[in-house]
Amino acid sequence: MRVAVFSDVQANLQAMRVVVEDILAWDPELVVMNGDLVNRGPTNLPCLELFEALRQGRGWLPLRGNHEDWVLRCAEQPPGSAVEAEMRRFTDWAAQELGDKVGLMRDWPDHLSFSCPRGEHWVHVTHGSMKGNRLGVSQNVADQELAERLPEDVALFVGAHTHKALQKHFAGVDIINVGSVGSPFDGDTRASYGRLEYRNSGWHTQIVRLPYDRLATERAFRDAGFLDQGGPLAQIIFEEWKRAQMLIRFWSAAYQEAVLAGEIGLQRSVDQFLSGIGEAGRLRT
Repeated sequence: MRVAVFSDVQANLQAMRVVVEDILAWDPELVVMNGDLVNRGPTNLPCLELFEALRQGRGWLPLRGNHEDWVLRCAEQPPGSAVEAEMRRFTDWAAQELGDKVGLMRDWPDHLSFSCPRGEHWVHVTHGSMKGNRLGVSQNVADQELAERLPEDVALFVGAHTHKALQKHFAGVDIINVGSVGSPFDGDTRASYGRLEYRNSGWHTQIVRLPYDRLATERAFRDAGFLDQGGPLAQIIFEEWKRAQMLIRFWSAAYQEAVLAGEIGLQRSVDQFLSGIGEAGRLRT
């Protein structure tokens, strides 16, 4: 039995196409899109339409990630303040691009479980973990916290969200974080997805990394309107994609409280942040 799991496309159509092509060539029995198909990227509608065609035509299964939740919320609820409106402009832009098709994501489930053909060696798939779709499994999660994030009585746990591929064994459970198709944060710009194969009475996992046309994606960031219309935070998101590294967390730690308090404008905070990050993506001191 072969299963492919991909996640965190983040509206990057060029990367998604390459992963889809590779999965189709591998020809697994089951394919799961493990959340965050949209938002933070320039081609939301084409990515959703491509996945919907694969869902209807080939039975690929969706799970919701935190970005589906956020896009749906922004599509349904106006911002509570001018500052919030400015901070969520890139998500409002995504919701506007998706239009009525945003509703396709509303009934996507959060979790999926399945077993090997003999009805044993269960697998649990979710975007984040058992503690929520914004709490993933990464290498730096302490053992006690990791135990709380994993389901009970499974052979294999499959997660995503962190944008960092991971394979490990913990407390009798094999773990794979399939990384990100469209915006990895592990310094490797290639798209990432996971292969699961049941053979010899156990699950075997593999992380697949694939190059794609990044120049075309960069053009899409500029030409589709993401950078012009997505607000100041879109600039940091674009820099994250270029570096294959998380940055928004460092901006948030340094500036978000002051922005919300009105002590500094959002655009000014982003300008200062981008001028102050070094090669490692951290603020220079």
